[in-house]
Amino acid sequence: MAVEEGRLREPLTPSVLARAIYNGWRLKARESTIVFPINFEDARKTAEMMLNFFDWEDRIIDNILEQEDRNTFYILEDLGILMTEREEITLYDGREWRIHYWVINKERVYELAEMETLPERRTKKVNVYEELFSELEIF
Repeated sequence: MAVEEGRLREPLTPSVLARAIYNGWRLKARESTIVFPINFEDARKTAEMMLNFFDWEDRIIDNILEQEDRNTFYILEDLGILMTEREEITLYDGREWRIHYWVINKERVYELAEMETLPERRTKKVNVYEELFSELEIF
């Protein structure tokens, strides 16, 4: 699904980003055997935290982040919401200097935000001991 070009230039709202995080996380949980539940309120807090760093920009420099925030950004990168870029600059003395950036992938954000919310993943509760003992014919 293509997103309108003009829409990609608009700043993101917390509600759009929260929906994208929520749906992206639910989608990721469906693909994975390890499921860490997330509710919409957690997604909203994460969206607000992220937007506080980006303000009205689409790109920020990595070195402003604390490790805990960077870990959250890695999760958002895994969902496709954030991307990384790097730039190499030659200093006056000839050394190379690398600058790392985080970039909002607005196309993916809108794609996830407009996606129909996925239903809860249902897991079958199994009593392992009953199954084990029935196979051994102990009972």
